[in-house]
Amino acid sequence: MPRPPSSPRPRTTGPRPHRPPLPVRDGLNPTRLVLPHDAASVAAYPTAVAYLLARFPDDAARLRAKLAAGEVVTGDGTVVDDRTPYAPRGFLYLYRDPPADEPEVPALAELEVLHRDDDLLVVDKPHHVATTPRGRWVTRTVLVHLRATLDLPDLVPAHRLDRATAGVLVLTVRPAARGPYQRAFQERRVRKVYEAVAPLPTPGTALDVAGTTTVRSRIVKHRGVVRAVEEAGEPNAESCVTLVARDDDRGLGLYRLEPRTGKTHQLRLHLASLGVPILHDPFWPVLRADAPDDPDRPLQLLARSVELADPVTGEPRRFVSRRSLAAWPEQPGTFRPR
Repeated sequence: MPRPPSSPRPRTTGPRPHRPPLPVRDGLNPTRLVLPHDAASVAAYPTAVAYLLARFPDDAARLRAKLAAGEVVTGDGTVVDDRTPYAPRGFLYLYRDPPADEPEVPALAELEVLHRDDDLLVVDKPHHVATTPRGRWVTRTVLVHLRATLDLPDLVPAHRLDRATAGVLVLTVRPAARGPYQRAFQERRVRKVYEAVAPLPTPGTALDVAGTTTVRSRIVKHRGVVRAVEEAGEPNAESCVTLVARDDDRGLGLYRLEPRTGKTHQLRLHLASLGVPILHDPFWPVLRADAPDDPDRPLQLLARSVELADPVTGEPRRFVSRRSLAAWPEQPGTFRPR
């Protein structure tokens, strides 16, 4: 339940979060650049402006306009001009322009707020919507959209949810609450339950015989590589996979997934390793060529629920998605977390 407005707010501890010298604008944080400290860079750039123009030669005209408008500042908020000296390891902040060719995201209109209070905003994210700005998607993301439309400039996700995955996403509203909730996710004090539709397991396998199995492996995401991979070594990822309903006519099953860790692509990779890749997954079993999203074939993976003991109030919290997976229509007996 939301805390009444008159209730005293428990104090939070930990370091104060860093606040950039430029505010969030139109839902976007300013970009922070760190000035290199190697000898060659120090010798090459007498001023901060010289460095900026050399690093972004194709954007010289826009940079000059931003400089003239006072929209480039140092770490302490000083406006950068042609006389600002180059400061090795110093910070520069500026607003980057969103991409002109950012794809449309019709599903963003389906974003639903499940809960809101002074500390948390919980939403039910549709498929094909990115959580935070990255790559081709910047303004048409959950974070930027909610910051702008709800006037919540300090909004920050407490955990990750892939663009392809739908369901419960928890965000923190104020900077003082950010650390406690993010640590709760990082320290595995949050129970997350997912649903997925995937092929039925091969007869005779552990998942087929017992109906449940735990997958442990080492998952690594290499820079510049689209998919995470499993490698030999100490396991760093664990998922409990349970087959909860069968559709033998279609050869599909409804699975409950409980990740004990939060590695990139963990659930998608673990189901593929069991021989039951999630329906409509463009990454497994075969990496498909990049193509526009097909709204009729979203990845059949849903973050069904998030449950935790609130790290600020101590109260139990549980948030449940209202969405369903298109490949598994609602039926009596369909799994819902208890």
